[in-house]
Amino acid sequence: MFKKGNMLYSIFKNKCPRCHEGDFYIDGNPYHFKKLFDMHKTCSKCDLRYEMEPSFFHGAMYVSYGLTVATFVTIFVICYLLGISLVPSAIAILVAIVLLMPVTFKLSRIIYMNFFYSYDEKYKNSTKND
Repeated sequence: MFKKGNMLYSIFKNKCPRCHEGDFYIDGNPYHFKKLFDMHKTCSKCDLRYEMEPSFFHGAMYVSYGLTVATFVTIFVICYLLGISLVPSAIAILVAIVLLMPVTFKLSRIIYMNFFYSYDEKYKNSTKND
């Protein structure tokens, strides 16, 4: 669906934003809670350092906020169109947001990283030993 060179490829395939080859997270499944926060320090292919400075990913909280608001609004509109009253709508929103928290966490970090790096053809199929 998404091809290399597209930012969405990096985001949804859990790949390095620069080379689209190396994995971003050690375990791409957000529901493996013991490994939720584990990510590689650098890309295994192009050696891109993922955390550019201490506390770099604090900025990902803003992306996470945006994703959460988008989820909130989407579920509210769906409930409104289906004629569901306010209390069940609020419960549906809270349940969805809690269930999607691990996904939102992982997506927000990789989206934030993609703000700073884009696909670079010269790093395609490169290795650290080249």
